[in-house]
Amino acid sequence: MGELILVRHGETAWSRSGRHTSYTDLPLTEDGEREARSVAPLLADRRIGLVLVSPLARARRTAGLAGLGDLRITPDLHEWDYGGYEGITTDEIRRTRPDWDLWTDGTVPGPDGHAGESPAEVGERADRVLAEATDALRTSDDDVALVAHAHFLRVLTARYLGLSPAAGSLFQLATGTVSRLGTEHERPVVSAWNVAIPESVLRAAARESQTAV
Repeated sequence: MGELILVRHGETAWSRSGRHTSYTDLPLTEDGEREARSVAPLLADRRIGLVLVSPLARARRTAGLAGLGDLRITPDLHEWDYGGYEGITTDEIRRTRPDWDLWTDGTVPGPDGHAGESPAEVGERADRVLAEATDALRTSDDDVALVAHAHFLRVLTARYLGLSPAAGSLFQLATGTVSRLGTEHERPVVSAWNVAIPESVLRAAARESQTAV
């Protein structure tokens, strides 16, 4: 059986500054595009049979730059709806709610159509994605790739391991990284986490490319 491959999208202006970004459809920064391209060699030796992607542009662009094709846009992969906390940093929220924790407290209502989500609600979406992905894994030895967002993928990882959605707080996830969820002795495990090509290696490769020209 293959593995679940999790790809977090590349950097955006708000991910760089720590602002909560869910429904705001920001593009990748220049660094984010470079991060997305650097995902491609991390996937080169994988046989991926199904690619599920968040509908947001930053995820779709990352998938394309990473060399993934035949994308299936999956609305349930969108980021945790931050409601009224969209575009706000944790430090700013804690000025009025000093003990606030996204993983236990969820969010507050925002504009129309964005009431915010509780950890349980995000967990329900993650369970639906896992059901679709694991069905595909059972019928093939190919991997399934999920290209999405940090908080959602962290919740999904917790649910894959049989933990509560709030346990996603244990899995820090950087932009432009690849993680893998698999099995060992029929138990769900984390096979790899937060893998990226070091910036020094990317810079060296860019210099070699320029020299070759």
